[in-house]
Amino acid sequence: MGDVISAHLDDSRRQFIAEKTGKVLAEFCQFYEEQYGVSLFNSVRYEIEGSGGPQAQLLRRKVPLEPRTIFSGNLFQYMEENKKWRNRFCVVPHNYGLVLYENKLAYERGLQPRILINSAGYKILTSLEQYLDLVNSNLPGSAPKSGNTSVFKCPTEFPLILWHPYARHYYFCVMTGKEHEKWRAVFQDCVRHCNNGISEDNKVEAPAFTDAVRMYRQSKDQYGTWDMLCGNEAQVLSNLVMEELLPELKNMIGPRLKGKIQERHRVWIQVSDAVYRMVYDQTKVQYDEAVVKCEVEKPGMTSTIRTDMDQIIQSKEHLASKIRATVFSKAEICVRNHVQPYIPSILEALMIPTSQGFAEVREVFFKEVTDMNMNILNEGGMEKMGEYMENLSQLAFHPVKMQSCYEKMDQLKLEGLQQRFDVSSASVFKQRAQILMRQQMDDTVYTFETLLHQEVGKSPDKDELCKTIQRILERVLKKYDYDSSTVRKKFFREALLQITIPFLLKKLAPTCKGDLSRFQELIFEDFARFILVENTYEEVVLQSVMKDIMMAVKEAAVQRKHNLYRDSIVMHNSDPNLHLLGEETPINWEEEFGRQSDSDPPDEKQRRAKQVVSVIHVDEEALPYEVTSLEGSPGAAELEPERVDRSPSPPVQGSPDSVKDLRTMLVKEICVKAPLEKADSQLGNGTIAQKSEVDPKHMEGKEEEEATKEAGKQTPQHPAECQAEAQEATDSMPTSPAQSPSLAADGGSCVGCLEPSDKETGEETGVQVEVTPVCETSMESFVENSHGATEGSEGVQTQF
Repeated sequence: MGDVISAHLDDSRRQFIAEKTGKVLAEFCQFYEEQYGVSLFNSVRYEIEGSGGPQAQLLRRKVPLEPRTIFSGNLFQYMEENKKWRNRFCVVPHNYGLVLYENKLAYERGLQPRILINSAGYKILTSLEQYLDLVNSNLPGSAPKSGNTSVFKCPTEFPLILWHPYARHYYFCVMTGKEHEKWRAVFQDCVRHCNNGISEDNKVEAPAFTDAVRMYRQSKDQYGTWDMLCGNEAQVLSNLVMEELLPELKNMIGPRLKGKIQERHRVWIQVSDAVYRMVYDQTKVQYDEAVVKCEVEKPGMTSTIRTDMDQIIQSKEHLASKIRATVFSKAEICVRNHVQPYIPSILEALMIPTSQGFAEVREVFFKEVTDMNMNILNEGGMEKMGEYMENLSQLAFHPVKMQSCYEKMDQLKLEGLQQRFDVSSASVFKQRAQILMRQQMDDTVYTFETLLHQEVGKSPDKDELCKTIQRILERVLKKYDYDSSTVRKKFFREALLQITIPFLLKKLAPTCKGDLSRFQELIFEDFARFILVENTYEEVVLQSVMKDIMMAVKEAAVQRKHNLYRDSIVMHNSDPNLHLLGEETPINWEEEFGRQSDSDPPDEKQRRAKQVVSVIHVDEEALPYEVTSLEGSPGAAELEPERVDRSPSPPVQGSPDSVKDLRTMLVKEICVKAPLEKADSQLGNGTIAQKSEVDPKHMEGKEEEEATKEAGKQTPQHPAECQAEAQEATDSMPTSPAQSPSLAADGGSCVGCLEPSDKETGEETGVQVEVTPVCETSMESFVENSHGATEGSEGVQTQF
């Protein structure tokens, strides 16, 4: 392989690549230094003035979860060196890097891995036809005829290919459809996480970098969204360089590629990967130097900003007023003619899959907690709660369980709008929404954890624990409904800005951008680092369309079509001390509430084994290789064989440990029967699921009336305005999983478990009160960086 690369990348070409990379980075670093001052000023101003945005109802983790393996298992990898398939043991650590070992034994012995893959910028392909189309489109010279043989042949029907436009490709396959879906979900989660490499926690460097990328691309007349804003800063800049460098390399190297089409494919991929690594190494060094330079100047700039804050603000407002007098009327006409008519259709295309995805997050969380509640009731209360809560805490990072939520965003289609508004692809918005879903799930789980941990000490008895969990579940779902509405509306506004602002800037550039230089004289020299004419001009353009965007989102919320709360509605602060809860260390459920002893008599274990069925599905035919469970959970590995293999049998009617008697201890009004069903799950995390049914024949009239009264006492009173809207919202609102009895079926009711009412969860009537809508949007809102804050990217990464 080295001979191939050296033949096509001689010293002269390497020198050309280095000079081209240096030129691009020199231009970028100039933009970065300019944007750094503006970003620093905005950060200090935000710190002083604060924000009036709505307070989130859900808590967010202050201390991250302990590092653990997300996923591990065996799959086959195609080795290009000898053109053979080899079995590999793949481990996905907490940073979502893909680590491939020779085998499981090598991993257990702590040997060095064979390959480390940072999947930022990659696409997951599941067919050879998809892969061949992409490879042919990137090959230098004329496009080969369709139907050509691919670089490799897959021995199974289930390939998984990691494709990158510049870097090396990776080829995998599995034996069954179930494993194919499982690994696809894991790979997609890795790509999603690694693409989100620019942390928003840094309020200065992150917006300065993304704004500099946007300004550089606009200087090259590239205004639309960019789907290669993926990975950390060095990877993004490498993509930026390769975007300009690759066409020239194709012209230089393409005519020299000889041989059959498969050989040309293989050689070009190797050459492109080698160039990408060279660019990455040079980019990282130059970018780090630019960051250090700005960091050295940061204290002096901060001091100037704090001393002259009022004067800088006045100077910026004066500049904005002059630019607005020249530009605003033209921008409004352009908005009215070319943007305003399309805003409702863009919003509708975004709202449908996004709202379905967030509804699925709610349903997945509800199901997991309800299953846990039933298992605790049936299996022994506090002894197993530690294990269940440890698994629940990882729910947001479970690739397979969250896949049903992420798949909703695959419905997002913008074909009719992409050409008009220069949207390269919808992947930017899909991944942003999916990251928000994961964050909302983690916030919801953490809030539930915190509230439950606060309450378990007060009601340690099993008959009270079920009711406590159900009450907390209702409170958390109510908070989730409000927060998810707030997050979605913010996402819609940002997405609309990302789509429309670049289009407006491109439309206005011929008539407006040439006149901007004359406004430079209005800025005092001492403030030139913090006020830029170009940024101020873009803010004026943003203001011209912001009113229409805010109105469109507000109208969508008033219609309540997608379960959005109105901007004028806010929840009562039902938990005034919730946000005051400190978190010194994460809750260790296993230590606090794990099984203290294993001294139960054999007959007791026998009865429990009959009442509980694992969610782990055991295939009748063993796979030719092993797949390990997620989360490093001991649940799947430590299950007793009889618990997994035993066929379900109904409880003994006269037994004091039957489900009927257990439910009677919890709810005096009803009797329960509990037929068992084996839950079929592709991937278990050690959670044990048990479904129970309520026999409505045992519910007597008097008891039903008493139950209704009791449930009515649990329902809080709401504002009259929300009650008046209940009827008109009922027909359009989707049915919430919380509206179904959590421990009942076939029309039965579960009074003891406090079935959540519509008003309690806010599903139909809305549980909010009026507030003033906030309209604060900076230029950071519509830059191409659609990636949210993530965990640190340290650990296993590809070495470029």
